[in-house]
Amino acid sequence: MTTPATTPPRTAASVLRAVPAFLLNALRGALIGMAELLPGISGGTIALITGVYERLIDSASAVVSAVKRLVFGPDRRAGFGEELRRVEWMLIVPVIVGMGAMVLTLAGFIEGLVSANAEMARGLFFGLVAASIMVPLQLIPRARRTAGAHVGGAAVFVLAAAGAFFSVEFAAGAIEVEPPLWVVFFAAMVAVCALVLPGVSGSFFLLAIGLYSPTLIAVDERDLAYLGVFAAGALVGLVTIVRLMKWLLDHHRRLTLIAMAGLMLGSLRALWPWQTLPAGEDHGVGTLTAPYDPVLGPVVLAVIGAATVLVLVAVERRLQRQGAPIQVIADEPAPFAEQVEVDDAGSAEPAPDASATSAETDAAAETDDAGAEQPKPTTRAELRRSARAQNTRT
Repeated sequence: MTTPATTPPRTAASVLRAVPAFLLNALRGALIGMAELLPGISGGTIALITGVYERLIDSASAVVSAVKRLVFGPDRRAGFGEELRRVEWMLIVPVIVGMGAMVLTLAGFIEGLVSANAEMARGLFFGLVAASIMVPLQLIPRARRTAGAHVGGAAVFVLAAAGAFFSVEFAAGAIEVEPPLWVVFFAAMVAVCALVLPGVSGSFFLLAIGLYSPTLIAVDERDLAYLGVFAAGALVGLVTIVRLMKWLLDHHRRLTLIAMAGLMLGSLRALWPWQTLPAGEDHGVGTLTAPYDPVLGPVVLAVIGAATVLVLVAVERRLQRQGAPIQVIADEPAPFAEQVEVDDAGSAEPAPDASATSAETDAAAETDDAGAEQPKPTTRAELRRSARAQNTRT
């Protein structure tokens, strides 16, 4: 049975060291919040690039588990406290503060910019989302498959794209400036799924169903009724739909990712830069038309948007090739969750026990002292230590 690790007492020096960490995580949250305001840029991708994606998901999962333990048990009070101790509060709190500050600061500005420059904004968003289609496709596991599997995947992609296209077409004639609150609730439930998979934009989903501008207006005007319903829907979605999405990704990953790519492709219908909107409306989805002036501006912004996503994807892949996302702050292992390592075949194996690792390290050190061949240094610090050791021996 694993005993919880004791937390050392906090001193004035440790508190001062925590201040830069808090500010850094707040900056990460601000970047994630800015990304969530722009359709096509995934806050999950920014979280992954800044090195906090998995830690945020783990902490959010711990919060959900804590609420579940408190409501359903077993050991409600003890289980609630145990789950909450798994949460990285020094990460969660500043990230939420940074996200909230950025959203509250920029929501009105972005909404006004989108309304005043509809063609330009849709051109930028079109490029962002079009390039983002490659993200779920790149996450599909590579393996040899039968011809039937390829046909099935293609069918899922086409059906998802067609369904999204005609759903947006249907929504084009039913957009309301003040949507019913029940629509806001269910839209928030689905939009929060963007937290599960990097590359998927919750703002893009809101834009596709005509709730992007109303939501930004509600944030800018502090419409507490709208925001309260939206927050409640997001919370319910986090507990239910997000868990469903994680189950689908765990058990039907390939088809789920293919369907997501198809949905993104079909939903591009909402982002075609040149549309005729109903009289009196300056946002939402209208009737598609041939390009009209301005033409060059939307095209250039679409290229810029696509290039931005491609750069983000390239940075993300480079970080993954290096083994793990860059994290400026060293992570501490969660004392209440068994760490799991996944091998190439996809099976989970328990991570080696810390005491066993320490014993193996001590044994290796004794072997090295006895004159056994030592491993070659791989980092600059190891090279310097090796050089000093050789000088000492000579």
